[in-house]
Amino acid sequence: MPDNDNLTNQNIKNNPKIMKAWAYYDWANSVYSLVITSTIFPIYYSILTTATEKSEYVAETGQWIKVPVRHMITLFGKQYQPDAIYGYSLTISFLIVVLLSPILSSLADTIGNKKSFLQFFCYLGATSCMGLAMFTGMQNVFLGLLFSVTASVGFWGSLVFYNSFLPDIATPDKQDALSAKGYVYGYLGSVVLVVICLVLIQVFAKTPEEAKMYTRISFLITGAWWFGFAQYTFKHLPQFGNVKDQLPKDLVLLNYKNIFKKHEEQGGFWEVLKDNIDFYIDIARQSFRELFKVGRSLFADRNLKFFLSSFFFYSVGMQTIFLMATLFGKSEINLEQDKLILTLLLIQIEAIFGALFFSWLSRKIGNKNVISIAIILWIVACLSAYYLNKENPNVEYQFYGIAGIIGLVMGGLQAMSRSTYSKLLPEDSMDNTTFFSFYDVLEKLAIILGTFIFATMIEKYHNMRFAALSMSIFFFAGLVLIRFLKVKMVKEK
Repeated sequence: MPDNDNLTNQNIKNNPKIMKAWAYYDWANSVYSLVITSTIFPIYYSILTTATEKSEYVAETGQWIKVPVRHMITLFGKQYQPDAIYGYSLTISFLIVVLLSPILSSLADTIGNKKSFLQFFCYLGATSCMGLAMFTGMQNVFLGLLFSVTASVGFWGSLVFYNSFLPDIATPDKQDALSAKGYVYGYLGSVVLVVICLVLIQVFAKTPEEAKMYTRISFLITGAWWFGFAQYTFKHLPQFGNVKDQLPKDLVLLNYKNIFKKHEEQGGFWEVLKDNIDFYIDIARQSFRELFKVGRSLFADRNLKFFLSSFFFYSVGMQTIFLMATLFGKSEINLEQDKLILTLLLIQIEAIFGALFFSWLSRKIGNKNVISIAIILWIVACLSAYYLNKENPNVEYQFYGIAGIIGLVMGGLQAMSRSTYSKLLPEDSMDNTTFFSFYDVLEKLAIILGTFIFATMIEKYHNMRFAALSMSIFFFAGLVLIRFLKVKMVKEK
């Protein structure tokens, strides 16, 4: 066990090494967000689910445009648009996280090993990214979707425990800067890896088949990056948890080594296993009771009530657009692969400056006003996306303009949301994992609602423009609610 696992709370707070190790996990895991969620995998998925391209003549411009013809995916006897199936698969992944995270966070707070849970989900996500390399075509499309789901569960499940460390290791005056620092590390790391992957796919590959092979290699590299760089975080981050005295004789299901013991002094293996099962059932019951209890206590506070309500509504739009933006660019305007990846890469670079800018701006005008500005810009982006027309000769440049807006607010709104919530929580609480579990569950419920609506709108209208328009409604609701927040600015020391 590292020496800093035995640090006192006083030494944990604002410890430079621990804060750096915490932020460094963003460097490790954010490659999933860019490579798997935002750029290479969605494009790869779109290519493998496209049967052919047909030419259509546009009378207004006198030009021919390429329109992709997609393979339909049959599920339970019904055919679906592949983009809709992708959206529904994301809905399932977040539903799993919603069901698991309260139980796991309760276990982490009870046993005091939330770093171990962070490690478990990290490894699940990293190995699933590697598993995506086995997705080679329509014949195993469901295998690709399965690994996409488990990678999503690993990524978002780990964030429950990762985010909960923020108030444990930093005082309120440091949390805005540390939260933004994490996102900056994440954007830098993901940009570096995407450039590497882009060189492999665009430079080393000489044929379309080689490009697909190097794309699959990129998935392997992504998993290895996440797994490898996370070790720095795990080495220096303390366990930090409220360990209760009464636990099962041996935690068999959480410690594989105990499975091979006879447990003769503790009544035998089956007696210990029975104690474990009773323990886990009790934890499951208590976790959801605690979640509702925490929810009631959080919403009893006026500021938290308006913040969390606003956060839910704007997260419906923000997170859904993050997840579906690449497929929008590929399916709606048929943007070429290299241009689409380059655009998303520039968005990540812009997001670095956006996160730093919004962190600086929050010290000038307060978190509430910064969040409000970001939401307004999101609304502008949604309305602009609705009016995109692939028959317009300038549609590509319009798409770049929307991407520029999203890049500016992408990191800023996420970083400010995390740090604002952290500031509103009781200081020095030992229930931070549970508090952030509720925050995480609320965000995932928003994503479940958003991705389901987005996928359903695709099925109904056979395009994403109406889906993008529907997201603006949720942003507007979030904007109204955040204006009721009353927060005192905490100046950095």
